[in-house]
Amino acid sequence: MSADEVLSRLHFELPEDRIAQTGAQPRDASRLMVVRDAVTHHVFRDLPSLLRPDDLLVFNESRVIPARVMARKPVDAAGFGGGQVEVLLLREEEANLWSAYLKPARRAGHELWLGGSAAEGGHRAEVVGTLEDGARLLRFDHDIKLHLDEIGRLPLPPYIAAGDSDDTWRERYQTVYARTPGSVAAPTAGLHFTPELLARLDEMGVERTFVTLHVGAGTFKPISGSVADHVMHAERYSVSPEAAQAINAARAQGRRVVAVGTTTVRTLESAWNGQEMAAGEGDTRIFITPGTPVYVPDLLLTNLHLPGSTLLLLVAAFAGEDRIRAAYGAALEQGYRFYSLGDAMLLEKRV
Repeated sequence: MSADEVLSRLHFELPEDRIAQTGAQPRDASRLMVVRDAVTHHVFRDLPSLLRPDDLLVFNESRVIPARVMARKPVDAAGFGGGQVEVLLLREEEANLWSAYLKPARRAGHELWLGGSAAEGGHRAEVVGTLEDGARLLRFDHDIKLHLDEIGRLPLPPYIAAGDSDDTWRERYQTVYARTPGSVAAPTAGLHFTPELLARLDEMGVERTFVTLHVGAGTFKPISGSVADHVMHAERYSVSPEAAQAINAARAQGRRVVAVGTTTVRTLESAWNGQEMAAGEGDTRIFITPGTPVYVPDLLLTNLHLPGSTLLLLVAAFAGEDRIRAAYGAALEQGYRFYSLGDAMLLEKRV
C-alpha cells in the first residue's frame, strides 16, 4: 500500500464555504470530534471530560511574527524605481540573514527598503541569493526582528480573507500560550484553548509541557505529483530538558501523552532518539506518512485538514486510514468547519 494510494482514497470534495474564515467565539466553543473505533461529537470545552487526570498535554508554544512587510525598490539618480515589493520573511538562517518570498521576485544584488525609504527611517536589505524553492536570501544591516511589530503585518493563510484589521488578527491568529517568536503560521490546534479551559485542566490534574517548532510557509504547500517526490521545508524545533523529562516520565509511568497539533507530533518524533525523548534543537524535514511509526504521542488534538495535504497523511498515519475516512465523512455530513480557524478532532493512535 503506497502513500499515493492512501492520499487518493482520502480525497474529498470540500465546498469553499466550509473553510472557516474566523474562529469560534469564545475559542473553546468550537466543535470537537473524538475519533476512536467509533466517532462521537462534542464541544471543545468538553475536553476535560475526555481526558484523564494524569494525562500530559504537550503544546507548541511558537509565536507567529508579523512577517509580511511591504518594501520599496530604491529610486535611482534618474528617478526610476520606488515600486513596491511584498516580502514574506520565512526564517532567520543566521544573524541578520533571512529567507523570504518576494512578490515580484528580485535578483541577487538588488536592494530593498522595508517599512519606508532611507529618509523615512526604513530598513535596508540586499538580495544575496536564491534558494531551490524560489525563496530569496535577504541580508539586513541590523536585527530586523526588533522592528517587525512596527512595520510588519501578521501573515495569514492564503485561503483566509483578511477582512478585519491587523490588530484583530494579531490576537485572533495566536494561541493564548504563545511565547517564542518565529512562526509564519499559527500552530492552529492550540487556538481552541482559553485561559479558563487551561485552568480547568490544571484543577483536574492534567499536566502540561511545551516544545517549540517554528511553523514555516511550507505547511500550506499541497502535494503535487508523487508523495515520494514531495519536499518538506526545513523547520526549526527545540525541546527543553524540562519538556524531555516530563515526556519521558509520563511514558515510563504509563500515562498518556497528548500532542496538541501536528507540529507538536513532528517535534516529538524528530526529537525521539529511538529510546526516549532527547532535549535539544535542530531543523526537521520529517514527513510522516502511512507506514511511518509514531512513537511518542498517544492522542492527537488537531484541526480538519485540506485534501491533498501532508497533514492529511500524517493523521492517517497516526489514527489509521479507515478511521480518518470515517471521521472526515462524518465531518462533511455534520457541517464541521475546516482548517486553521475551524473545528477540531481528538484522535486516538491506532496501535
